[in-house]
Amino acid sequence: MHNQQIAWSNGDIDGFMQGYWKSDSLMFIGKRGPTYGWQQTFDNYKKGYPDKAAMGKLTFRIDKVELLGKRDAFVMGAWSLARAKDAPGGYFTLWFRKINGEWKVICDHTS
Repeated sequence: MHNQQIAWSNGDIDGFMQGYWKSDSLMFIGKRGPTYGWQQTFDNYKKGYPDKAAMGKLTFRIDKVELLGKRDAFVMGAWSLARAKDAPGGYFTLWFRKINGEWKVICDHTS
C-alpha cells in the first residue's frame, strides 16, 4: 500500500494499479456499485482522475489488519486526498491475497 500511495501521489495510475490482482476476477466496489476486472478498474481510475491535479496527494490510515490464513488478509482504514481546491476522503476495506509471493488486492470496497 505504501508503494500505491507514492505512485498515486506522483500521478502514476499505472504504478498504483500494480497493487491490484491483474485478473478479470478482481472486484472493486465503489459508490456506483461493483466493477469486475483489472482493466475496467484501471479505466475507471483513468476516467475519474485524468491528471495529477485531480489525483492529489494520497494518504492512507490503516485501522485494522487481520490475517485470514497464510495467503489472505483483511485491511480496513481510511483514505484522503490533498488537492488544491478540496480534500475528499473516505473508508476502505481490502481483501489481499498472496499471489506468486506478492500481496495483491483482490477485492476493494472504497467509499
